[in-house]
Amino acid sequence: MTVRTEINVRTEIRDGVALVTLDRPARHNAVDLATADELAATWRGFRFDDTVRAAVITGAGGRAFCTGIDRSVDVPQPPSPYSLDDPMIRIGPKANDLWKPVVAAVDGMACGGAFYLLGEAEFIVASETSTFFDPHTTYGMVSAYEAILMAQRMPLGEVARMSLMGTAERLGARRAYEIGLVSELTGPGAAAEAALRCAAVLAAQPTEAVQGTVRALWAAKEAARSQALAQAPQLIALGNLPPDRQAGLFAARRRDGGGQGRGEDVRVR
Repeated sequence: MTVRTEINVRTEIRDGVALVTLDRPARHNAVDLATADELAATWRGFRFDDTVRAAVITGAGGRAFCTGIDRSVDVPQPPSPYSLDDPMIRIGPKANDLWKPVVAAVDGMACGGAFYLLGEAEFIVASETSTFFDPHTTYGMVSAYEAILMAQRMPLGEVARMSLMGTAERLGARRAYEIGLVSELTGPGAAAEAALRCAAVLAAQPTEAVQGTVRALWAAKEAARSQALAQAPQLIALGNLPPDRQAGLFAARRRDGGGQGRGEDVRVR
């Protein structure tokens, strides 16, 4: 077994399968700039690594798969409604031209920027205690990239409800399975194990055929996806509240006992 440990991303490779773990449990595996760089480098590295034929992406700690971008990160933006600097755009495997299959294993919360990863996985395995939600609108932000990626995995009404309801509601694992977002449900803490079993089957097939099939599947929806994503920077620039107003909304919700990582004030379905 090969083990590679960066600051925030841990990779274990065994029998053709790479287990990639977001390793920031104290921050609910939120992505800062260093983590974004490490994820991009990991996917790019797999392109040249013949020992990797399939991969699983998961989060450490059991409480969260990933809760999006770390709120402490400062990403300066260009003063143009036609440009956007978003470090999350490059964290997924397809954004890094990786066509080896990737299975996502979700335990706990998956929200906001987590959808950049889930949206670029071949399929998702989740524990029955997992929840999915999108906090953007609650904090005065447009859900563009996230909503577009999820609209290709979920019925439109379901992704609309999740994207528009913000932190007021969470999509439970059972409902996610019923609508096809999740392909397999497991007991608590068992999602990664189940995903690794699937990845082992994928790794055992001839990799050229598997990668070609992955590429064909993505080609089926690539035109609509690329056209929609091209509009995302302008929609975000025009629709987002100024950062200070976003911060005010976030701070107010935290004082009220809500916000990311808290479930007491939300409806789970």
